[in-house]
Amino acid sequence: MELSDANLQTLTEYLKKTLDPDPAIRRPAEKFLESVEGSQNYPLLLLTLLEKSQENVIKVCASVTFKNYIKRNWRIVEDEPNKICESDRIAIKANIVPLMLSSPEQIQKQLSDAISIIGREDFPQKWPDLLTEMVNRFQSGDFHVINGVLRTAHSLFKRYRHEFKSNELWTEIKLVLDAFALPLTNLFKATIELCSTHANDASALKVLFSSLILIAKLFYSLNFQDLPEFFEDNMETWMTNFHSLLTLDNKLLQTDDEEEAGLLELLKSQICDNAALYAQKYDEEFQPYLPRFVTAIWNLLVTTGQEVKYDLLVSNAIQFLASVCERPHYKHLFEDQNTLTSICEKVIVPNMEFRAADEEAFEDNSEEYIRRDLEGSDIDTRRRAACDLVRGLCKFFEGPVTGIFSGYVNSMLQEYAKNPSVNWKHKDAAIYLVTSLASKAQTQKHGITQANELVNLTEFFVNHIQPDLKSATVNEFPVLKADGIKYIMIFRNQVPKEQLLVSIPLLINHLQAESIVVHTYAAHALERLFTMRGTNNTTLITAAEMAPFVEVLLTNLFKALTLPGSSENEYIMKAIMRSFSLLQESIIPYIPSVITQLTQKLLAVSKNPSKPHFNHYMFESICLSIRITCKANPEAVGSFEEALFLVFTEILQNDVQEFIPYVFQVMSLLLEMHKNEIPSSYMALFPHLLQPVLWERTGNIPPLVRLLQAYLERGASTIASAAADKIPGLLGVFQKLIASKANDHQGFYLLNSIIEHMPPESVDQYRKQIFILLFQRLQNSKTTKFIKSFLVFINLYCVRYGALALQEIFDSIQPKMFGMVLEKIIIPEIQKVSGQVEKKICAVGITKILTECPPMMDTEYTKLWIPLLQALIGLFELPEDDTIPDEEHFIDIEDTPGYQTAFSQLAFAGKKEHDPVGQMVNNPRIHLAQSLHKLSTACPGRVLSMLSTSLNAEALQYLQGYLQAASVSLL
Repeated sequence: MELSDANLQTLTEYLKKTLDPDPAIRRPAEKFLESVEGSQNYPLLLLTLLEKSQENVIKVCASVTFKNYIKRNWRIVEDEPNKICESDRIAIKANIVPLMLSSPEQIQKQLSDAISIIGREDFPQKWPDLLTEMVNRFQSGDFHVINGVLRTAHSLFKRYRHEFKSNELWTEIKLVLDAFALPLTNLFKATIELCSTHANDASALKVLFSSLILIAKLFYSLNFQDLPEFFEDNMETWMTNFHSLLTLDNKLLQTDDEEEAGLLELLKSQICDNAALYAQKYDEEFQPYLPRFVTAIWNLLVTTGQEVKYDLLVSNAIQFLASVCERPHYKHLFEDQNTLTSICEKVIVPNMEFRAADEEAFEDNSEEYIRRDLEGSDIDTRRRAACDLVRGLCKFFEGPVTGIFSGYVNSMLQEYAKNPSVNWKHKDAAIYLVTSLASKAQTQKHGITQANELVNLTEFFVNHIQPDLKSATVNEFPVLKADGIKYIMIFRNQVPKEQLLVSIPLLINHLQAESIVVHTYAAHALERLFTMRGTNNTTLITAAEMAPFVEVLLTNLFKALTLPGSSENEYIMKAIMRSFSLLQESIIPYIPSVITQLTQKLLAVSKNPSKPHFNHYMFESICLSIRITCKANPEAVGSFEEALFLVFTEILQNDVQEFIPYVFQVMSLLLEMHKNEIPSSYMALFPHLLQPVLWERTGNIPPLVRLLQAYLERGASTIASAAADKIPGLLGVFQKLIASKANDHQGFYLLNSIIEHMPPESVDQYRKQIFILLFQRLQNSKTTKFIKSFLVFINLYCVRYGALALQEIFDSIQPKMFGMVLEKIIIPEIQKVSGQVEKKICAVGITKILTECPPMMDTEYTKLWIPLLQALIGLFELPEDDTIPDEEHFIDIEDTPGYQTAFSQLAFAGKKEHDPVGQMVNNPRIHLAQSLHKLSTACPGRVLSMLSTSLNAEALQYLQGYLQAASVSLL
């Protein structure tokens, strides 16, 4: 694409269309942009548009499109073509920083993100001048530019907060500190001075405080991994100024908005974070400053209101106290009973209250409420912080703290009892207090794993939780119902089983509640209870115990999906999946209605898939329905195909990318259920599965390979007779996969199925070419993973076609090649093969080479006979060699970038492990002994003399053991 006005005009029109709400206009435009994004100059056209276009909407659209383009294509993946040509890469890096700094804020943010994506790959090695270019802009004095630099630096350096320590990381951070720490400190001091100069100018203060927030964030990122020497030497400057900013209160910066945090609140919360980082990690160096920070933050907490805009500040301030109170050498600050009472009364209890804003979120923004409350993304909520502070205080003062709070809990419950409909919030706070007091350690998977001995959880459950859940109306006091259900969920390991069994019908009943939070919590609690482990690794709650509730459970779960706001509720769908898995054959009578509802849901969501977890559990549930029913009645597979194939066809025709990998997995499961021939409906689809476009998406590869394997297992003869013209296409897929380091193992899966199942005559003409391709790949890039797969393949080939056929095909490619493969690959590398079935295939293959290949006994290959036998005994007796050469770097499929659907493995569509030599050989050691016996009968004396002269003593001892076990001897 040339940088021409005509192309800019075309691009403008298509970008406009991508904003159209009508999918008939929007989709083709998106497809067009996708089709041209590989062209040279495409990213430069986008940058030109966002610089020169007269329409703001096009500028913004171009900036977002550019950022997403960079996100998908910048990373260079080994074995895959470079998606952005080198001249474009150079031009982008040369122009993007000045362009970003001169753009309006909305566009600046997008370009800043793009720079950090490029920086993650190219900085510092391939983009050494990025830092200098940024630091030089600090001198400009223009805070629009300075904030652009700070924003970019923040998005570039914030990964230091969660990267694992490594030499590369330290080198990069040192480079950044050398170039950035001093200019950042000078900018910090200069900005503070400007704040006092412009103390009465509201608009100037806004810009300056935006800078201070970013500077404080950068301070956190640069200090996270370790305390840099520079910051230790300049701690006085930073901490004195941070402290004075914490105590600052400028009326001009206060906002009237009760919801949105203002600049002052955001800055103070970041400073609390910075102080907590130092208190936790660098307590010795920070000790001189700690008392004044504790005082300042305490005053902040006591004087800050309950409005939502202060939530982040309050929670960070409480988190600071929490991190300080659990460090042994700050213990003395909290020892006094009055201090503890004061913290409980003035900080913890007020911040545990359920406010009007929480009530509003519970009713109107339930998805966000659930995410915060259930999934622990409530890190920034006051309640979570107060809860963490309780836990921190309990570390050293469990007795006194439990005593103080027990009084509060009792008085709150008394208040509630006086007038429940008015005072229900008192009970809510009491339940929350008990929960935070009782839980010492918690995991998502197991709930509470350590509890406070001083709290009687079962008694509280029976007296205060159950009555709410047993009340006749499921819609009364929804918040308390949700609290009660959450209590069961959290303390499921502490509450006795009989109480859990009493709770199950109550939870099933609450699936009908109108409140989204209540019926979601009920579904989630059931799902968690069903996964609890009892003795002998079985489920704690058994299918027999659930028998009386099966019908009402399934009815209420599917009804819950029809409640407003829950049509794609992932918790309900996960509970459906878990119920199927627990109940097994008890669900068979309900399958016809269940599968109808699941297919209708599938059809509806395939129009616009937006909830990946919901979709995943839905496909898992479909797989479970198929497995459970067909296990009892294999003939039922046809009725599932009838129910599902119409929807599947629509998904494939409309190219619903998110669902295609799932569809292939379910189809594999169905096809594997067939015992004899492949039904014609599958054969009609077969040619389409070989289309190159399907194989372009990484997420499709594993399920597609599995589906093709199912075709080969069930219908190789049909393919050979009715679709022989498709065999080259099948081998074309193998050729594509084998060329990629990330997917070569998938290529071998396919090849092994072809060798194992296809009639020999149908692949005769292609065999030599297959071996040549494999040798080319061995020469170009030999990896451990490839060698392991290659060894399994040649041994499977040997088992299938005989050792002589293997020797002949090698030597037909190049004379004496068979000997080279034995000497250079099989003998030295066989120890690397892993997996029971894989080792067995190799053992049977090598046994055949040793005992059924005449050239091994009377040509120059004979010298390799003993080393090969020794290697085979090693495969049986030595530990697996799992070393990987240093220079090898495997790219995991998950790491390849881009927005393609990653492959999501369905647990309940799992493929049974298949053993191709299972029927022929049970014990490979005994098989070796019997085969050697047979060989020694054919040529008496030869085998014994070779063994006695050359085989090492330890291997010989093992071999004698095999011969004894097989009750045979050598002649």
